[in-house]
Amino acid sequence: MADGMSIEGVGGKTIPVYDANYDNSQMDQEGFLKVLLTSFQYQDPFETQDISKFIDNTVKLRELEIMNTFEESVKSLNSSDTLFLSAANLIGKKLLYEGRSTYVEGGKSHIQFTPLRESPEATLYIYDSEGRVVAQRSFSNLEANQRYTFDLDDASLEDGYYKVSVVAQNGGEEVEVKLYVTGRADGIQKDGSEIVVLVDDGKVPLGNIVKIGG
Repeated sequence: MADGMSIEGVGGKTIPVYDANYDNSQMDQEGFLKVLLTSFQYQDPFETQDISKFIDNTVKLRELEIMNTFEESVKSLNSSDTLFLSAANLIGKKLLYEGRSTYVEGGKSHIQFTPLRESPEATLYIYDSEGRVVAQRSFSNLEANQRYTFDLDDASLEDGYYKVSVVAQNGGEEVEVKLYVTGRADGIQKDGSEIVVLVDDGKVPLGNIVKIGG
């Protein structure tokens, strides 16, 4: 069978179904069905095929159907669909992403920021929903493009999202800062051509996520 496909008819006559050079591994569902039906057509009426062979062939046909369907489904997925399905694994996980609100759970949250220029001093503030400062931390002698961290730990704070800001200056001028906050992924959504992660206080583009878990 490896060099071609044939069946044995009445009187032991060999009847070719495919050319000997045909690659059997490439046989499709229709080709398999033709071989199966032809084998019954030319079988010896005095030595009919065992029904178990027919069942085995039927199972093989079903396997081909499943494989073909799966292959077609995979081919129908474009890169955006694949990315969307992969991003779904983020749901329920904690994320560190570029944003302005951080999620506090059990009084704890993790925050990072990066000044884009040197800054002699900077202060990080955390605000509740009423705009009151509930925590702050001062930093000094900050280098440009270096990551600085603040781990909030205050059991008196209720669970939820809190606003975060960093005030950094250099020679009286404000220094731009990239802020990275903690959140929990509640869902995934296509926003036009972009895929975003849904958190309690908004949408986060996948490109803004810098850490998963923790």
